[in-house]
Parts: sequence; structure tokens; C-alpha cells
Amino acid sequence: MSRQGFTTAAAPKPVGPYSESVRIGNTVAAAGQAGVRPDGSRTEGIEDQTRQTLENLAATLGAAGATLDDVIQVRVFLTEPENFAPMNEVYAGFFSDPPPARTTVYVGLPAGILVEIDVLAILEA
Repeated sequence: MSRQGFTTAAAPKPVGPYSESVRIGNTVAAAGQAGVRPDGSRTEGIEDQTRQTLENLAATLGAAGATLDDVIQVRVFLTEPENFAPMNEVYAGFFSDPPPARTTVYVGLPAGILVEIDVLAILEA
């Protein structure tokens, strides 16, 4: 199986040497996204950043032929513990039941970025 990288104008351009999403067979990995609009401007507040982050992920998955319904694993990176509950409220509206497995950790991110999320999706064969 070959590895294919995907990009889309509906999400911000990568800031380093990585693909927005990569697909091998029926597996799609989407690189971490943050609350940055496709034009490079940053959203403000944890709710708006979480929403934009998940919209970016939906776009990068779409470029590889996947959707958020195909996601089986999510990793959420937050800068502040107090942002967990508001992030969770927005997050819940993006995934159908049963929701994907998830890990959430607290990390240092670039200034002004409150959340970063990456996902792993499996397409039906």
C-alpha cells in the first residue's frame, strides 16, 4: 500500500514539514490542528478555538476521503485545566455515538493557542 499525503485550502497550511493528513489503505491520520482559520488568523477563547480546530480536522479528513464519523481515536492537548469543561461542551457536538476513544493532556503550546487536537480515522473497507 502506498502512503498519500493530503492538503486542503479549507484548513491552515502546515507550519512545518508535515502533511495535514496521510492515508495508507483505509487508515487516515490527521495532523494536529488548532484554532486557526484557513487564512492564518487565530480565533479567540477556548470555545471558538475548539470549534475551529474541529472544523479544520473535518476539512483535512475530507481531503483524504474521511469524515469525523470515521474517527476512532482523538488526542486533545490543552494549555489550561480550566478549559477542559468548555472544550468538552463544544467537542461533544462534533462526534456521533459512540464517540471515539480520547486522551486529553495539558501541554505548552505557541502563544495564544489554547487547544490542539489530532485524530486517527479508519474507513470502511
